[in-house]
Amino acid sequence: MQIFGNGSLPNQVKGFVVLRTEKDKRSAWLKWAPSDDAYAYNIHVGVAPDKLYSCIMVHGAAEYYFKGMDKDLPYYFSIEALNENGVSARTPVVEVK
Repeated sequence: MQIFGNGSLPNQVKGFVVLRTEKDKRSAWLKWAPSDDAYAYNIHVGVAPDKLYSCIMVHGAAEYYFKGMDKDLPYYFSIEALNENGVSARTPVVEVK
């Protein structure tokens, strides 16, 4: 989907991993490969793979420490890159238990 400029959309994010902490199941470390054609990333989060209703925007980094999970539930994550021309395709959904 192109919504902003006339150039190319950013490439899809590569290397997206979510590492839920064992000691505190309410937290997870999210990392991905930085992209030269993106200035920010949208991380989509939810409690079902088809209900990623929360979105966190990250600027100037290729990692994020998420501290908002219920310790007894699985969570699902996907990420997309942003540039002045729009957003990339989202990554496949990642489940963490």
